[in-house]
Amino acid sequence: MPPRPNSVEARDVAHHLHPYTNARRHEEIGPIVMAKGDGVYVEDIDGKRYIEAMAGLWSVAVGFSEQRLVDAAARQMAQLPYYHSFTHKTHAPVVDLAEKLIALAPVPMSKVHFTNSGSEANDLIVKLLRYRSNALGEPARKTIISRLRGYHGVTLASASLTGLPNNHASFDLPGEGVVHTMCPHYWREGEAGESEEAFAARCAAELRATIEARGPETIAAFIAEPVMGAGGVVVPPPTYWAEIKAVLADYPDILFVADEVICGFGRTGEMFGSTYYGLEPDIMTVSKALSSSYLPISAVLMNEKVYGPIAEESARIGTFGHGFTASGHPVAAAVALENLAIIEERGLVANARERGERLQSGLRTLSGHPLVGEVRGIGLIAGVELVTDKEKKIAVQPPGALAAKAFGLIQERGVISRAIGDTLAFCPPLIITDDQIDTVVATVRDGLDALAGEMGMAG
Repeated sequence: MPPRPNSVEARDVAHHLHPYTNARRHEEIGPIVMAKGDGVYVEDIDGKRYIEAMAGLWSVAVGFSEQRLVDAAARQMAQLPYYHSFTHKTHAPVVDLAEKLIALAPVPMSKVHFTNSGSEANDLIVKLLRYRSNALGEPARKTIISRLRGYHGVTLASASLTGLPNNHASFDLPGEGVVHTMCPHYWREGEAGESEEAFAARCAAELRATIEARGPETIAAFIAEPVMGAGGVVVPPPTYWAEIKAVLADYPDILFVADEVICGFGRTGEMFGSTYYGLEPDIMTVSKALSSSYLPISAVLMNEKVYGPIAEESARIGTFGHGFTASGHPVAAAVALENLAIIEERGLVANARERGERLQSGLRTLSGHPLVGEVRGIGLIAGVELVTDKEKKIAVQPPGALAAKAFGLIQERGVISRAIGDTLAFCPPLIITDDQIDTVVATVRDGLDALAGEMGMAG
């Protein structure tokens, strides 16, 4: 049904191009308009309440309408509403936040550079890697290895790192200087009779072969999420990261970039996904839960191995020729500091670990459902992949149609998830309770049962 004339919905359709949306379909059906949020809940303008089981976009760690974050923003807005960090200027919130991030980092880091989104941060990393290689007198070392189904953003450079077809189609991407290796999704990519250990070894062998084929002297870095998020919540096999670390150890001049935009600040049940897997990144990207997305902010953390050559090159040139107007914005930095304090004071990392066990076990009770092919996840991030043929691991055509239908039925029942291909993703705020998790699981089951009924399959 088209939106009512002159309604918020109709004005949205008339004037707003939405991200990750079928624009023509949006013209037909219009948006759901959200009006307020509280804890793990959001409410639309018609008064319908939903459990936001995606924490917005993987990001609202401390929940909606946290008064301490509102107050932190107001205090900073009243004192210093804006300033920059160009040409030797700074302010207390950005210094305090940089210091805090260095202290929290899972491995020794040297410096932090602030940006406004994960996409911007990863775009900057591409620039930094080129800058550093030139500083080292290694102009050939510019290629970055990423992974199929990895997600690293949507700018020209970061979308090239991303390994998802819809982020490339008609944008003339990926650009030069990026090569993608296989996705570590055993259920989907494992060969017949292949063990998880053998599959992990094959992933590592492909990475090594890629490095050798390109020439180790041409590879600047390998970038990866500890757990893939927007690629469908892909949790690697238990031995995967040990295998990958062993390959990278043989090429010490190739840097490792950990994209912690989704995994960072508690999502896996550890402060960082790198901690969960024992990773030792040279560079880290953080965003989303850094401020619980109350304000846009992201950061690139780099070790001395990365920073040193960059600093020297800035001295040679006379400046580090990069920066955004809002880099390290004082209000965003103040909110991020208060957000991190809440995460620590309320034990939300431990809560993610404990409540995560309930979410994972609850969703795994759906494994026998006729529409469920695989349930996967760790901590408070999970994916339920839907199929219509469990043996062949396929769903109805076109791809994504089955999960889109399930997503709609579940949303109608009061739980917001996200359909990624034919996977339903879940990533609730870190404050979620056992009862709320049980409601999410029961609602998902009810929605899948309804869909199975429509399709003539036993629920």
